[in-house]
Amino acid sequence: MQLNVNDQQLKNMLKQALFELMQERQNEIADLMWEVMEEKALGRAIEEGRKDDFVSEEEIFAALREQ
Repeated sequence: MQLNVNDQQLKNMLKQALFELMQERQNEIADLMWEVMEEKALGRAIEEGRKDDFVSEEEIFAALREQ
């Protein structure tokens, strides 16, 4: 038995499948999106940090010795 599906039918079936998956996995999708946003923010923070002047290793150890 062979099933014939045209492009529009396939598109509609895929949309429905994705919609059902998103409904069933809302929490997992929300967690994933949150992680993506956190990673993006961390990346931005790293890039911003690279624009500033670096502190030498000696300055770090001197500050630690003062404590």
